[in-house]
Amino acid sequence: MNIEHVQGKNRGHIMLYALSTCGWCRKTKRLLTELGVEYYYVDVDLLGKKEKDEAMKTVKRHNPQRSFPTIVINEKKAIVGYDEDEIRTEVGR
Repeated sequence: MNIEHVQGKNRGHIMLYALSTCGWCRKTKRLLTELGVEYYYVDVDLLGKKEKDEAMKTVKRHNPQRSFPTIVINEKKAIVGYDEDEIRTEVGR
């Protein structure tokens, strides 16, 4: 799977599942970068079928609606959608 890495301060393992065409996903990437945190992301719509299926299973486990963006923090906490306040609270400390 083509997972991109963005350097920054370690605030735990932050994984963003996004779509390349989603404006809210772009805003989420921009906010995470502005906060200066290290994170990983994958644009699910650009994956091949097998990888896309695998990514969607992971998204569904944390977000049953399978909507984007979905941020998974330390494989425990999920932030669904662009929620600037929650993102700042959870990763921007």
